[in-house]
Amino acid sequence: MADTEREEEKILILCVDRDGDIGAKTKVKTPVIGRDENLKAAIELALNDPEEADANAMFEAVRIYDRLKSEKKPYENFEIATISGTELGGVGADRKLVSELSEVLEKFHANEVILVTDGFSDEMVLPLIESRVPVTSVRRIVIRHSETIEETAALFTRYLKLILENPRYSRLALGIPGLLFVLLGVMSALNLLPYFWIAFLIVFGAVLLIKGFGIDKFIMKLYVGLKEYTPPPFHIQIAGFTTIVGFLSIGIGIYQGITYAMNNAGKSISDVGVFIEMFPRLIGWFIQGSVFLIIVGICVILTGRAIRWYFERDAKLLRTAATIVVIAWSSQILKQTSRVLVNPSEELFPAGLALSIFIGILLAIASFLVIFIINRKYSDFFKEKDEEIEEIHQES
Repeated sequence: MADTEREEEKILILCVDRDGDIGAKTKVKTPVIGRDENLKAAIELALNDPEEADANAMFEAVRIYDRLKSEKKPYENFEIATISGTELGGVGADRKLVSELSEVLEKFHANEVILVTDGFSDEMVLPLIESRVPVTSVRRIVIRHSETIEETAALFTRYLKLILENPRYSRLALGIPGLLFVLLGVMSALNLLPYFWIAFLIVFGAVLLIKGFGIDKFIMKLYVGLKEYTPPPFHIQIAGFTTIVGFLSIGIGIYQGITYAMNNAGKSISDVGVFIEMFPRLIGWFIQGSVFLIIVGICVILTGRAIRWYFERDAKLLRTAATIVVIAWSSQILKQTSRVLVNPSEELFPAGLALSIFIGILLAIASFLVIFIINRKYSDFFKEKDEEIEEIHQES
């Protein structure tokens, strides 16, 4: 009576294949859930590779499941499943194992796990499993080998074949020694054999440096990123290109203005007092030498932005267009200002500066009036954009 009143215990017999042999050697998709499915997968894996230890681990998991099923108590419920990682191991394999374990636990809400593995590498995932469900037992399957010379040779041949055919191991075990042997042969042919140890240290150190700092993985990620890169829409490309060109123009203008000011000042600004006295003229010369390219650069940047706003039907287009007009005319104001700063005695009545400021004010007023009129006339053009934004906010 006490057994029937106890809370149901759901026990999962979990077989773990961290190196992904099931997926690599068979067409079975993991996770494999259920006794019959695990037995079929184990048989297919054993038929493809009779020496595969993961097949023995799966058979052991089925055996444990059958034994526990025969001794089952009323409050116990058992299930068997197999999850696998990837051939490369590491973080990718662990993430795949965790994903498949979560999928299994969604279908069978286990209270505890009996873990079955084929070696030490699979037991590295034990903390990952224990963080999600308690592990009450671990069964590691070790294949018994005879100690005869023939079986030792066969085992050695198996691992040698693994080194030769698996790129994960052959790159280091064969690639680096092969490179050093080629280097030795080339340096012997060129009578540079005394320098071989220097070359050896350089190559060996480079390998350690690349592997230690993960440079190879960074290059691979960069390659994959460039390969999968999708360029943005054309109007965004235009805006980005004009921004680069505009800042380049501004930078050249600043350099040209500094050079022009220094050439006109000569060496007389080395004294602090003279520098303070000539500071307004230096500013004037700087403006004269740089104003054109700086204004052009700013207008190019804003033009690229205006093209983007046009394609995106953004109301910022009109304000940007007005700003371009005002900034373009500001070059005339700055030129007149530089004349006053360079020759203040000749510009006692700076009519040119006053006129340029007055015209600039009129241009600004006219531009914003034109914008107001255009905005009212073509309001539907920008309303479509506003409606799209409202729809996106409502969906989110």
